[in-house]
Amino acid sequence: MRHRTGRVEVICGSMFSGKTEELIRRIRRAEIARQTVQVFKHQIDDRYHQTHVKSHNGTGLEAEPVCEPQDILDKLQSDTTVVAIDEGQFFPPTIVDVINQLANNGIRVIVSGLDTDFRGEPFGPMPHLLCIADEVQKLHAICMLCGEDATRTQRMVNGKPADYDDPIIMVGASEAYEARCRDHHDVPRRNGH
Repeated sequence: MRHRTGRVEVICGSMFSGKTEELIRRIRRAEIARQTVQVFKHQIDDRYHQTHVKSHNGTGLEAEPVCEPQDILDKLQSDTTVVAIDEGQFFPPTIVDVINQLANNGIRVIVSGLDTDFRGEPFGPMPHLLCIADEVQKLHAICMLCGEDATRTQRMVNGKPADYDDPIIMVGASEAYEARCRDHHDVPRRNGH
């Protein structure tokens, strides 16, 4: 079933907020509606499986690992009506052009990813994707310290918050990250302090 018009849907939030779980839910609904779906993930994300998109709770679907946005276009099948992309923050800025091209060609594109990095700053192409999206869903986790809604991802190194000047990309799960609220998100050495 072809869509009359394409669209871009972005699912964002901190780690442990259920982004991939929501992506999987939307993919399954599209499959029930007999739409042809292709699922992609950045090859850097091999935490749970090399060729599957998996949520932290263990649910998953098969996905094609890619490195460059052009790889998505190269692997696109002619009958695909829905393209799902997990961990959008890991892609270079050209992912925005590829997603726009897909949507302009009548494909429904669903992207999930972290909107901010461990510093609490915009992450990769996600801010631009939020701007071009037809629909945005921002999910919240639970703060590991107080139980309030968490909107931040706290990177931990040896049990302490990571410094501001640590590398932006470090693939990990609960061993390296915690969900935190604004009040409990701590980034030592921000602004040189």
